[in-house]
Amino acid sequence: MLLATELATCSLVMTPTTSSPCGTTTAQSQKAAPAAKKAAAPGTTASPEAKKEAAAKKAASPPVPPKRPTVGPYAKEAKFLEEQRVLLLEERETHMEQSVDLRAEADSLALEREPGDVQFDEESGEGGTVTVDRERNLALSVQAGLAVEEIDDALKKIERKTYGGCERCHQPIPKARLRALPFARLCVACKSGGLSRR
Repeated sequence: MLLATELATCSLVMTPTTSSPCGTTTAQSQKAAPAAKKAAAPGTTASPEAKKEAAAKKAASPPVPPKRPTVGPYAKEAKFLEEQRVLLLEERETHMEQSVDLRAEADSLALEREPGDVQFDEESGEGGTVTVDRERNLALSVQAGLAVEEIDDALKKIERKTYGGCERCHQPIPKARLRALPFARLCVACKSGGLSRR
């Protein structure tokens, strides 16, 4: 009699479709058993293999960049944005004048110099200061033109209400920095962290 009940119990465990007394199949109860063991022992630590696997998954996943906000930090401060817009327009006019003047000066230096002229003096040696001055003026003219482009971008940000956020960390750029450099793209921390634009 005892042998018959043992066989009946074994057949219940072996067949996945039979029901256990609590109404679940044995396959379901076998799947639930490891989860129950994990839940039953909260103080136990994971195995070294599981730790390695979790660390590998974490290392394999790329870091999530900070989410770019849809509205700038100063979007509701109309007075501040208007002040910045006026500053940007003044800066734009100054840089445009510098760019045009420097290019005109570089062109006039090129016209003054006759082909084949070589200037010798104590300061510059062979080659003359005219060429050096012209190259410097051209470089400064290009730099002023790039500043105009950045100012135009900042003006567009004011129109879209996205002005004042750092382009790298998306934190607000302090007002003092924006007043000093109205077309700043980065906060002080991100600017000092690497070589990049303003």
